[in-house]
Amino acid sequence: MTDPMPALHDIAAEIAARLIERGDTVAIAESSTGGLISAALLARPGASRYFIGGGVIYTQASRAFLLRIGDDAMAGLRASTEAYAGLLADTARTGMAATWGLAETGAAGPTGNRYGDSAGHSCSAVSGPVRLAATLETGRDDRAANMTQFACAALTLLQQALR
Repeated sequence: MTDPMPALHDIAAEIAARLIERGDTVAIAESSTGGLISAALLARPGASRYFIGGGVIYTQASRAFLLRIGDDAMAGLRASTEAYAGLLADTARTGMAATWGLAETGAAGPTGNRYGDSAGHSCSAVSGPVRLAATLETGRDDRAANMTQFACAALTLLQQALR
């Protein structure tokens, strides 16, 4: 497999240019990517013009504290689904008053998560003028590779929404 990091930075560069050109902003809520989405966007010059903020929403405690999503909002939902990613994206976007919200949730590996998803499972969602969601199954248990691929997939979803 080739190194996916250059692809991650290329996608982030296009997103940054589009956000700056449009005067749009983005807020991030990521989980199994561990901050890679935010890092890729923040590595671009001019990030302060479009990046409002983000958080690694890795546990129920972080979800409750950082996004103020309580048990009532979770009724009928479980993590690592497109619907849950949509809730995170919506909440990040509205809570930070951004044009766009981008969220990712999944199981990086080397084992699956407690919800029954296998390693290599990720769901991403975009909230804003366009709403998109997607699920990725890498079929691998390589944690670091999955994290990078999940970040690429989430950023690609935002890239599609911006087109």
